[in-house]
Amino acid sequence: MNVLFPRCAGLDLGKDEVVCGIRLQDGAEVRRECRTFGATTRELLALSDWLTQQGVTHVVMEATGSYWKAVWHILEGAFTLLLANAAHVRNVPGRKSDVNDATWLADLLAHGLIQGSFVPPVPIQDLRDLTRTRKQLVREITQHTQRIQKTLDAANLKLVGVLSDILGISGRAILKALISGETDPERLADLVHGSLKHKRAELVKALHGRIRPHHRGLLRLHLNVIGGLEQAVLELDKQIGEALAPFRAAAERVKTVPGIADLTAQTVLAEIGVDMRQFPTHRHLLSWATFCPGLDKSAGKHNSTRTRKGGTWLKTALVQAAWSAIKVKDGYLRAQFFRIKARRGPKKAILAVAASMLTAIYYILRDGSTYKDLTGEHFATLDREKQAHRLVLRLAQLGYRVELQGVAA
Repeated sequence: MNVLFPRCAGLDLGKDEVVCGIRLQDGAEVRRECRTFGATTRELLALSDWLTQQGVTHVVMEATGSYWKAVWHILEGAFTLLLANAAHVRNVPGRKSDVNDATWLADLLAHGLIQGSFVPPVPIQDLRDLTRTRKQLVREITQHTQRIQKTLDAANLKLVGVLSDILGISGRAILKALISGETDPERLADLVHGSLKHKRAELVKALHGRIRPHHRGLLRLHLNVIGGLEQAVLELDKQIGEALAPFRAAAERVKTVPGIADLTAQTVLAEIGVDMRQFPTHRHLLSWATFCPGLDKSAGKHNSTRTRKGGTWLKTALVQAAWSAIKVKDGYLRAQFFRIKARRGPKKAILAVAASMLTAIYYILRDGSTYKDLTGEHFATLDREKQAHRLVLRLAQLGYRVELQGVAA
């Protein structure tokens, strides 16, 4: 097997140490050496110096948790780095050790058997950290909201059935009054705003309960936590806006895709970046985002074709956006959804729509263009042309020469 990189190294990463195995080949002679370094910055700089002294040009490491990030940032620029998917570079069973793993990685890299994972540039990594943190905080707000609902149910206060948003203006006013000790349903019902005033009778019935100091303490705790989380989300929104400033034009082009608003555009750019040269074709991007059907075929039998697990952040955002996109009347995405839904069901249909949106985003970012809708008539026109082509071929097989001529509607 040909050696593509004669001077390379493999890194086995741990929490407190890094095992480095180098593979140096001069002609037919191969020299291997392993050393262990700490995970501190000083030790990692010593690792970089040692690799430079040995003339190493390429370095590979596994995507192990978040341990790889610090090593990557220190070695970046001095060597050609590859980040390997741990599932793709497993060693032979029964030969598991840090030294063996580092040596194995170096051997695979030397022969070009490792496909590097996508690692975005630092500005995109920073934006990704911010958008993912925001998403996690929003999830925590939802969790504490559900705990408030659970506490109200325990006190037999049936507000959830009357108020659509327990954290809206009216809901918060009632919660704060309950926490301060108010128990009169009539006075609590007077705190609502807007159209909820028409539900006064229902509110009075719902606010008859058995609230105790224990419940008030829980409500106060969860409401305070939610207030802190909401303030943190506001601060993150400001930081995301600043981090997104260099990519504002790209974000505006992405937002031309139906169903994609500010938050989704931020998530998309944070996950895939703006430089599509990382993905040779849109199919590579779809595969990386785990939108492609799986391939499981053996002995001529096709097994499950479900998509791979992964792409949690990007796939979730695009699927949510797809449900909004199919509401656009006379749009291509809506027509695609109903076309596939009739044969494969809504889940596969919405996933296909999300994949189409990601395909459009790929070309928008690659070409610097905007979204152009094919309209809902695209499939009808396509089917008509395919059917006409099939009929012409069939008549040709029967010995007829056919000339197609369109007829005005």
